[in-house]
Parts: sequence; structure tokens; C-alpha cells
Amino acid sequence: MPTAAGLHYFLHEGGSTLKPPLVLIHGAGGDYLFWPPEIRRMPDCRVITLDLPGHGKTNGPGCQSIEDYARCVAKFVDAAGLFRAVFIGHAMGGAISLALAHDYPDRVAGIGLISTGASLPIPTSVIENAANQSTLLLAFKSLHEMSIGPQTPHNLSDINFKRLTETRQSLFLGDLLACDRFNMVDCLGDIRSPALVVCGTGDRLTPIRFSETLSSQIPGAALQTVEGASHMLILEQPDRLAKLIRVFLATIPYYPGR
Repeated sequence: MPTAAGLHYFLHEGGSTLKPPLVLIHGAGGDYLFWPPEIRRMPDCRVITLDLPGHGKTNGPGCQSIEDYARCVAKFVDAAGLFRAVFIGHAMGGAISLALAHDYPDRVAGIGLISTGASLPIPTSVIENAANQSTLLLAFKSLHEMSIGPQTPHNLSDINFKRLTETRQSLFLGDLLACDRFNMVDCLGDIRSPALVVCGTGDRLTPIRFSETLSSQIPGAALQTVEGASHMLILEQPDRLAKLIRVFLATIPYYPGR
């Protein structure tokens, strides 16, 4: 995998260079493989799937806040020579996409906010369990159970739990704290980037009301719901999500060059 600004990324070369590139940002404790191939290999798009600091193949510690993660991604955009991109984020990645649109609007051609919110409160019990090695497994189990739903296939549920438990404790706890401290509720009206908001109706971790707040407060944002999907809709409904993203990209004007 190539590297820019210290971040490893997976590159899929597809589509026209006259269209904005797509940058996928994973959630807490994840890496680029959390995005299914139906999305990270969309045939008609240039897709860049990141490993955030400390995640996957990117070395070093994780960041301490959503704003710090956004700053690292903005540096990546410059180092990779992308000019501007459409950022699609899942959960914590959606929060990072929001921060990018607010703090670095010149880098952002559009944002996709998947299973996320303008704040991402984490239950106190999950954070406390994540802070202690002896109870870390309880934190993994709690977050996993909130992330899936009755319609989640068993194999996808197993994959999600296995990936969670492979996350080192310090990184997992840091991501949880970054999410819990995040709050952009009062800033949504300042965002001017085109925005797609997608949420499963069965999401228990970031319930649909979170997405409704995003779509009602971000000017011009479009809300799409996926019936019955859980917080892990990116795994449960990848074809549906890929179609929604392609339609969204078709609405975004792009002018390459500085």
C-alpha cells in the first residue's frame, strides 16, 4: 500500500479524473478493510481508502480528538496532490468528515455521513471497561452488540467482533474518548459542502435521530434510510450504499486544479 503524509492507503483507479476522488474514512478501531470491496472498488470512481493514524498499516499512535484526525487527513489530501475530494465516513469517520467540511472547506467537494452524528456519545460503562485490561473484552462485547441488529448475518457479526478484538487497547480507548468528546451540533449550519446522510433504521449505536439532525441542520443535505440495517450497514447493504454514493457523486460539480 502507498503512503502519503504518513498514512497508508488503498487506491482504486476507476472513473474519470474530471470527477472528484472519493476518500473513505473508517470508524473507531477500524482500518481500510472495514469498507467492503463493493465500495472501495467501485468501478466508476477513483477511490482512496485510508488507514488512519495508528490503525491498520499506518504506524504510530492514534489521535486524541476528531479534530486531530481531520488535520491528519487534510495533510494527506495535500501530500497526495488531490486538491479536493469527497469524503465518505462511517461512524467516527463520519465525524472526521464533518470536521473536514467545517475546518477545511477548500479541501472538501462533498461529504457522505454514514451511521454517524454531530455528537457521538459513548456509554460510560464502555469507556470504563475499555480503560481496564481485565474488562476490555466486556467493552468490545458491548460495542459489538450495539453495532449489529437482528438482520445482521452471523458471518458479518463474527467478522465485526473479530476485527474489534484485534484492536490494541490504547487505540480503542483513544478512539472511544475522541468520539465521546466530539460535538459539532452547534456548527452544522456553517457547513456548505454537499452532504449525503445515510442511516439504518435499526441502528442502535447512532440512532436515526442523529441522522435526522444532520440532514435538517446541514443546508441542502439529503437523508437516505436503509430499512432494518444496523450500525454496520456498510457490511450489511454494500450494494445499496454504493448506489447511493454513485448517485450523490453525480450531483457534485468538480473543477480540477488549484
